[in-house]
Amino acid sequence: MRRVPLAVVPLLALAACAAPRNPEVTFYADGHAVDVGPSQYCDLQSENCDVDPNALGVLRVRPGKPVQISVPGELAETAWSVKFTYRDGAGVPQEPLRSKLFTSREPRFAYTLVLPDPEARLESVEVQQYGARIEASTTGAFDFVARGTWVLKVEER
Repeated sequence: MRRVPLAVVPLLALAACAAPRNPEVTFYADGHAVDVGPSQYCDLQSENCDVDPNALGVLRVRPGKPVQISVPGELAETAWSVKFTYRDGAGVPQEPLRSKLFTSREPRFAYTLVLPDPEARLESVEVQQYGARIEASTTGAFDFVARGTWVLKVEER
């Protein structure tokens, strides 16, 4: 039988009682990376949410340069996508775009966001993890409700 020193017991008890941490997403561009916690993270039904309006990453990205996104297994093995906003080479805001939907059938741990125009300037990136809840949209289609959202604000270099 192995004995644990009494001084370690309170630390073990504290670690066992600590709430699990919400997953973080890593954004990487131009040699710099930032780990971002969720601005919203809910249960599987997209209810009972933790909200942190200060959970925002900031990176400087040169026009036309890609942003690499790494997600942990607990996101990669679920349904998620990347939504982003940008301006064209003339500085005109464009409609937000979205990556394809990644699912648990083929877990994806990373995604490289490349803008459709090499002169374009990225403004923001949002990783969205979807829960089990589905709602009817205004167009009559059905949409998954985001369970978690990780936000990156882009500053031009």
